Amino acid sequence: MDIVRKSWKVQRKIQEKARRIGRGKYGQVLRMARKPEPEEYIRTLQLVGIGLLLIGLLGFGIYLIMSVLIPDLLGTIMP
Repeated sequence: MDIVRKSWKVQRKIQEKARRIGRGKYGQVLRMARKPEPEEYIRTLQLVGIGLLLIGLLGFGIYLIMSVLIPDLLGTIMP
């Protein structure tokens, strides 16, 4: 089988999978989806940014506790 026929076969498989998405459980979600208004988009970006910042600060706080406080406590308990 030459490369052209092989690529067409792959293309048909991809198109068949794409057709099935519209009929399944994801199809209803895609039909209900809409483009967000600019105000809604900006609000979503702000909330995601705040969440990302909070998770980063939480991770950094855990890092500080593990790297600074825990070794100091272990040094006083086990000389």
